[in-house]
Amino acid sequence: MSDLVEELSRKALSLAPEERVRLAEALLATVQEVDDEVEAAWDAEIERRVGDIDQGRAKLIPAEEVFAEVRRLIK
Repeated sequence: MSDLVEELSRKALSLAPEERVRLAEALLATVQEVDDEVEAAWDAEIERRVGDIDQGRAKLIPAEEVFAEVRRLIK
């Protein structure tokens, strides 16, 4: 790793978690190509899922229950 990359990494790690996520997203956006078709498909899927929630067709499970079940399964 170059000295500049090491210095930037150290500084980035001192940021709050939310800021690190924003930085990572900004950096990734500069190297990942956006596929408009894929983005449109995700937008439609998100809309469908939100509609399912709004209409009561989706069963929502609290995160605590999900994490407890995952912990139980991996033991």
